Amino acid sequence: MTVKAYGAHAADRPLEPMDIARRAPGPHDVQIEIAYCGICHSDLHQVRAEWAGTLWPCVPGHEIVGRVSAVGGHVKGFREGDLVGVGCMVDSCQHCDDCEAGLENYCDGMVGTYNGLTDHPPGHTLGGYSQRIVVHERYVLRVKHPEEQLAAVAPLLCAGITTYSPLRHWQAGPGKKIGVVGIGGLGHMGIKLAHAMGAHVVAFTTSESKREDAKALGADEVVVSRNEGEMAAHAKSFDLILNTVAAPHDLDAFLVLLKRDGTMTLVGAPATPHPSPNVFNLITKRRSIAGSMIGGIPETQEMLDFCAEHGITADIELIRAGDINAAYERMLKGDVKYRFVIDNASLSA
Repeated sequence: MTVKAYGAHAADRPLEPMDIARRAPGPHDVQIEIAYCGICHSDLHQVRAEWAGTLWPCVPGHEIVGRVSAVGGHVKGFREGDLVGVGCMVDSCQHCDDCEAGLENYCDGMVGTYNGLTDHPPGHTLGGYSQRIVVHERYVLRVKHPEEQLAAVAPLLCAGITTYSPLRHWQAGPGKKIGVVGIGGLGHMGIKLAHAMGAHVVAFTTSESKREDAKALGADEVVVSRNEGEMAAHAKSFDLILNTVAAPHDLDAFLVLLKRDGTMTLVGAPATPHPSPNVFNLITKRRSIAGSMIGGIPETQEMLDFCAEHGITADIELIRAGDINAAYERMLKGDVKYRFVIDNASLSA
């Protein structure tokens, strides 16, 4: 089956309309008519070959929501008409320790929703900037939000789980002081989720103009990180700092804000490395720098259910497919609050 999509044929070319092939559903597959797809910063890195290994044509998109239009004969958990989502992966080995623990995201054989190797044409996966996708049932998530919120649910499939997973792993909740660095696609979700978990949330921004925005998202306090006095007032006080910034920056400024045994988790993925931190800032208080990558399928479903229960969605700007290239340029400038989402119905135009 041929469907319409938006993608690029080379790193130095803009995204453009194209026709792509989707396989017929196999016995364990779910076919989804995509209603909306979020635009993630990693889409831009991959399609412009700022990350190694981009395969062409590249059709990005891993924040997918839509409705089931067909299921394979052995599928038991989904049926036609269900509202569903697909995140950053569509396959894994399914038998390693990570997969058996429900942490498919750490499987060495994890297949990304786009740019992952596959047996199906064209030999690699093509993502959600398209009308339809066919995915093994194991990697399909159930959406319980009201249908009118569906567009704003899409970014939960990456930005939501990328921030939820470390907050859960490091046990954010009542009595914990949590910092969130950066108020963008990831950061705004981190603030909302940490607040809903009952933590005391401090947002860090380089911009005074974002102070009230961060409070509206759920931050109890807001620190302008360029203000040395504001930073110093929080020295040695955080249990966890969730660093969402996707550009190289000085990590030491935030490490010294961690209490003994505190952790700073990096979830932003810059194209070039951060400057190396001062080891003494780590060893003197047994602090940790950690990383976290999305979440497994069970935890992603848990996140979606948590968000539905607490009325949490992303703050989005809905765009037509023809505006994707302009959205990429605006995203580079930080000119979006806080996530672009494509109305995939516009692909038919």
